[in-house]
Amino acid sequence: MTVEVVARGRGISVNALVVNALTAEVERVRHDEEFMGKFREITERDKEILERLAQ
Repeated sequence: MTVEVVARGRGISVNALVVNALTAEVERVRHDEEFMGKFREITERDKEILERLAQ
């Protein structure tokens, strides 16, 4: 099955299907504690690197 087939079966454009799928995934990971923990770690590490580079 292709993206086009799914979109057509739902009566929406491929673009709308992709936007809907991405929105659903973002909502899913927002509530995923493991993902959010890793995200915080990466963000903090990036912040530290940027602070060192600014010195």
